Formats: sequence, C-alpha cells, structure tokens
Amino acid sequence: MSSPKPRGPRSRGARALIGAVTWTRTGTAWGFDSDKGHDAFAADAKNLNRPARDWSSQGNARGAFQNAASTIEAEYRCDYAYHAQMEPLNAVASVAPNGDAVEIWAGTQSQTTATEAPAKFLGISRDKVKLHDLLMGGGFGRRGNRDVDFIMDAVMLSKEVGRPVKAMWTREDDVHNGRFRPMSAHYLRAAIDPSGKLAAWHHRVAADRITPFMDPVRFQAGGGRDGMVMAGTDVRGYDVPHQLVEQLYRDTGVRTNPLRGIGVTANKFATESFMDEVARKRGTDPLAFRLELLKGTPRAVRAVERVAQMAEWGRKRDGRALGLSYIDYSGSQVAGIAEVSLDRASGRIKVHNFWCTIDCGVAVQPDNVIAQTESSIVYGLGMTMSERISIKDGAVEQSNFYDYSLPRMNEVPEMHIELIRTDNHPTGAGQMATPLIAPCISNAIVELTGVRLRHTPFLPDRVKKALA
Repeated sequence: MSSPKPRGPRSRGARALIGAVTWTRTGTAWGFDSDKGHDAFAADAKNLNRPARDWSSQGNARGAFQNAASTIEAEYRCDYAYHAQMEPLNAVASVAPNGDAVEIWAGTQSQTTATEAPAKFLGISRDKVKLHDLLMGGGFGRRGNRDVDFIMDAVMLSKEVGRPVKAMWTREDDVHNGRFRPMSAHYLRAAIDPSGKLAAWHHRVAADRITPFMDPVRFQAGGGRDGMVMAGTDVRGYDVPHQLVEQLYRDTGVRTNPLRGIGVTANKFATESFMDEVARKRGTDPLAFRLELLKGTPRAVRAVERVAQMAEWGRKRDGRALGLSYIDYSGSQVAGIAEVSLDRASGRIKVHNFWCTIDCGVAVQPDNVIAQTESSIVYGLGMTMSERISIKDGAVEQSNFYDYSLPRMNEVPEMHIELIRTDNHPTGAGQMATPLIAPCISNAIVELTGVRLRHTPFLPDRVKKALA
C-alpha cells in the first residue's frame, strides 16, 4: 500500500534501509485519499443507477418500493480502523541450513496460514514447517491473514543469515503497514405501506474489500462473495417482508483485514441507527417499534425487554438520554442501551452507563461470557468515539497511540451485563456486543439533541459540525 514513514523509534539498521529504498509507487493505493474516497463511495451507494451485486433478498423489495405510500432514506459512513492489539507483532524463526525445514514460534489466529506461507516461500512441503503456536495478548483479526507478514519477516531473515531470528514490529511499523477494517458508505431506504407498516428495506453498501486481499483462496471458493465485509447487513429477527441488500465492491488497494465484529460492526451501525430513524419519523417509540417488529422472535423480545427494564427505559434523565439497539449475531441475541450526555461546546460525548443483555444459548463458562462482553463493549466504544485511520496520497497518517486514540479508563462507562440463561444451542459470545455501541450512542444523541450522527467515529469536531 505505502512506504513506511521514517519517524518514530527505529533501529539504525531500519533507518538506513528505509533511506536506501526507492519506492516505485505502482501499487493501487498510491495517490488514494480516504476522505475523497469516502465521498465517492457514498455517491455510488446513493446512486441507484450504479451497478451493484445483490447480496441477499427476501420477497420483492423493488416492487414494494414502487407501491409504497412513503419512503424514508438515510446515509451512514464508517472510517478505516486499526486493530490496536497491545502485544506487538513478533515471531521467531529458524530455517535449516539447507532451507528444507523451518521452525517458528509465534501467536497466530490460523495455524494453516502460518504454515502455508513459509512452506510456499521456501519451496517445501507443509509438514516441514513446525509451528509452536503461542499464547498471544490479542489478535482481533490482525494475525489471520494468509501471508502472515510478521512471521515471514523472521523466516526470510533467518534464511538469509543462517541462524534463528526474532522479528518484532514497532507500533509505527504496524500502524503504517496495518491491515485495517475497511471504510464503508451505506445508503438505506425503508418503504412504508398504506397501513403505516414497514413493508420493505433496502441497504446498499459501498466498501473496500477484505476477503480477496486477506484470503484470496476463500474468496474464490465462495464465488467472489465478500462475507467478511457484508456480515450483519441483514435485519434478521425483524418482521420486514421485503428486503434487499446490495454490495458495491470497491478496490482502493488499502490493506484490509477482519477486525473484531468483522462487517457486523459497521453494518449494524447503519441498520440499527436507521431502524431507530424510521421509528422516530413514524412518531413511534424506538423500543415499542422494535418489539412490534420482533414479536415473532421470542428470544429477541426477551433480550430487548429485559435490557429496557434494566435501564429504566421510560425514565427521563436530566441532561442525559438513552439509545437502544438490538442484534441477532450468528444466532446470539444481544441488546444494549447507552446513557449519554454531551458537552456542546467541545463536542465531546460522555457515555455514563451501558446496559447489555446476551442470550448466547447454553453458556459453558458464564463468567467468561461476561468478561468477553465487557471487552467487546470497550472495543466498540473505541471504534465509535475515537479510533480512525486516514489515508493521504496512499500513506497512513497515524503513527502510534498519541494520534490513534483508544478509550482511556475514565472514558469507559459503568457496564451492567446480564446473561440470559437458556437451553438453546451455544451460539458464541466473543465479540457480540461490539456492534451495539455505535448505534446505541447515535440513537441516544438524537434523543438528546434531535441531531443524528451518521459517521463513525464521533469525533468532537464532527459532532460540533452536525450540531451546527
């Protein structure tokens, strides 16, 4: 994508190498500007004459829009985001003197990819690659790409010098050469029939790709469908008879990878914020509107009703407001409510409380489910409030945690999590709450101010601009 920038802590060898390299600038991403790119994405998503690929459909959405009594439309955007795993990318490799075997010590998210790439590079069979898959401080999608770049650094250096080598990336290395959650633009329409019922739902997603870059084998096997980008575009659980989701595949050349919550985090920001928007434009309480649409999904109703009880949904707060969202994430029923306030002068949002219910079927380790949910909430808070990667002329502008901001302890809300105990089949809990945060906060801010926030992260300058 881009050359590493010569700033931040580096060894003399690294600085000398960077200074000696002449970059060809032939990559697709050279010249790319993420702000201008986002504008182009949004224009394409909104232009119904722009070709798109049907991702999923139910009923006859196109016909329902032609016969609608009224329609509602909205746009949403999500920026690139960095994985920000605290443990640096590092690996130790020892290549045999004749190059016919390699032994690796590293923490990975895929043993398959961690052995395939070194085997291919050395021209040996995979059984000649021995991997010691170590515990890691966090991966969140960064350590699963097929070319395992940080491992290959150690392998190539070991092959060159003929002895074991440990390679460790600096934070600047990882940020400048990161593999990010892709940016995306969303255009949504809702059709209201003559009886006032939500009859049809249309969601067009213009987004950078993940799967063809991160795992081209999977992409080809899946017939060119990028499920990592499009996950969560459905409105599963809601009684909407006609639904259509379209994908506008875009290739900026920026390195991408799945990030905690994969496509669900961006896509549910759009769908759950828009669901709230439809409710308000119909003059309906957002909680009552969801419960009416979810009445055929008892587990969903239970999760939503319970979180509303926990947060005392109907009680007015002085200077604060509540926002609700619900997700069916791979069968796990998750609902959340955020209580927020806003300093209008600075544009800073404060999340005071976050209530969450999760029905993930039989919970084998209930305490771990709660811990994972707390972690998911903090992760979602960062992507909602402050975490942003921007690209100028094909190069990443951020470098380290001084200009890529993560949630600090004093910014984390009180978390109130209830695990709903059921005898349903286990369906997962590792990242289910992460996508709740952005729509909850967006929905709370519109309740508080009447202004809808449509672009994550909700940076103070963006908030002030929206309020103006």
